[in-house]
Amino acid sequence: MNFNKAAFFQKTGSHLSVFAGVLLFILLGMAKPAGAHCDSYDGPVITDARKAIDAKDPALVLKWISASQEGEIIPLFQKVVALKSGDPEIYQIVEKHFLETLVRLHRETEGAPYTGLKPAGTTKAIVQMSDQALNTEDVDGMLKKLNNHIGQVVREKYETAVLLSRTKDNNAEAGRAWVKAYVDYTHTLEALHDVLEHDHAAHAH
Repeated sequence: MNFNKAAFFQKTGSHLSVFAGVLLFILLGMAKPAGAHCDSYDGPVITDARKAIDAKDPALVLKWISASQEGEIIPLFQKVVALKSGDPEIYQIVEKHFLETLVRLHRETEGAPYTGLKPAGTTKAIVQMSDQALNTEDVDGMLKKLNNHIGQVVREKYETAVLLSRTKDNNAEAGRAWVKAYVDYTHTLEALHDVLEHDHAAHAH
């Protein structure tokens, strides 16, 4: 089912009073992550990975994994960089293995299973909106249709992610702090969307 932004915002306003308790439960971080978008080819992990390869700088991807995982990813990264100017077919195979490994390791840090790389364009619209808000540092356009008593919780998660995004490439530690806030922020919004979509499906029966 395609995601309709106008319907989502209208539904948020009309049903929020009924589901305020559930939504607050989710927004306060008591629910498990609703899903992932870091495993898609246009997601932030692979986007950073390709920037790192072009720059020949593995530090740009270390934010997505833990310190204990660096020993697995750095040698593989160096191999990808070394083969980039070689045989295209061999490079594609090695690059894909590197991307799969990086995403798998990142998913492990989230406590989530790795289910393979996803095509570009498969990220939920609500997550795209959350990413856009971070990139433009403007959350007001997204929050204006949400009820004020959950809007404040969303705003706090957003502001933390924005603040940490300014130093996320300084070093691995700062990057990981940003990733933690980023994942918390985007999963919160995805969970909100999933609850509202479930509510819509229940009313349709």
